Amino acid sequence: MLLKGLKVVEFASYIAAPGAACILGDWGADVIKVERPGGDQMRHAFADVKSELKGNPTFDLDNRGKRAVVLDVGKPEGREALARLAATADVFITNVRPAALKRAGLDEATIRAANPRLVFCQVTGYGLEGPDAHKPGFDVTAFWARAGVANMTAPKGMDPFMLRSGFGDHITALATVSAILAALYEREKTGAGRLVQTSLLATGVYTVGSDLAVQLKFGRLASNRPRNLPMNPIATFFKSADERWFVHNPRGGNKDWPTFAAIAGRPDLVDDERFATGRARRENSPLLVAELDAAFATMSFDDIAARLDAEDMVWSPVQTPAQVAADPQVMASGAIIQVEDGEGGTYPSPAAPARFPGADATVRPRSPTLGEHTREVLAEIGYSASEIEAIFAAEAAA
Repeated sequence: MLLKGLKVVEFASYIAAPGAACILGDWGADVIKVERPGGDQMRHAFADVKSELKGNPTFDLDNRGKRAVVLDVGKPEGREALARLAATADVFITNVRPAALKRAGLDEATIRAANPRLVFCQVTGYGLEGPDAHKPGFDVTAFWARAGVANMTAPKGMDPFMLRSGFGDHITALATVSAILAALYEREKTGAGRLVQTSLLATGVYTVGSDLAVQLKFGRLASNRPRNLPMNPIATFFKSADERWFVHNPRGGNKDWPTFAAIAGRPDLVDDERFATGRARRENSPLLVAELDAAFATMSFDDIAARLDAEDMVWSPVQTPAQVAADPQVMASGAIIQVEDGEGGTYPSPAAPARFPGADATVRPRSPTLGEHTREVLAEIGYSASEIEAIFAAEAAA
């Protein structure tokens, strides 16, 4: 695997930082997850859900294939053990706030002094500088709300709504992996590691960057529009007679308009003076959407799909999660990977969104239980059996 031999120490919780470490692990790195007593809060994501369902797929997604260590950095023995572990690592990933790291003597300057080749990655809500750098941040606050994503996503007049679990976190995880790999490339040339940092806030700004670039350049930005009021009335969502939604994304200019009208069974609309030009279609957008709605409401989804494909149109069904899970193209794209279930079988889970033909991992180990590898990892960094037992006796490890 591509990153075989790379040692990553993760001292983090929740999703963004553990997600980045997990991607590195999927690509071959040895990832050691260090947790405080009680464990990463995501281990308990389903603790209050009364169900016969077994497992915690949300935690497993970002922690499969790792080795798990429990250290209490509130105790000197725990702090020393984590510092010694970091001294043997290539990458140290954390989302613990800098002030807390400094109090524990685990800040970047101290850790890298003992290991100059270390790439120290700090994942934050709001960055390392500025008046709000000290604030705690989650994806719904720093990424979704503060970065403007929620406002730009909700159509004009609609109340803001919550995002799905881990949405901004996983985009931030990808940004974090990119930053780490860039620093590792630099280290290959200079021999020295460095501090890299990502934030939910900056990732959110970049995620809506195409729109925000307009705001930054011109000082204003059009709001998102409801489905029946698009700027281009054939660039929106439509529903079939069997109540399946699809979205059409026309190519630039007027090229696709006559073809799309014919697909809808309404070639007469092309010569209708209300829709004869691009400007007329924009001005009469609600009327044209209503005409197309009525047309597609008489056709089955399969018929619509066949017509769109026959003309090589740019379109897609609007799929439910269950449909995504059963979509053969999703599987063929490498978007799903098998994970060991710890009972001799496997189950499907989302894969990191990149492929390496000829070197793809097809099955990943399960996520570790809390403290499963503590003794093993401490022994690897030079602790004797008696020293390990002393750390456990001091309740600095578990």
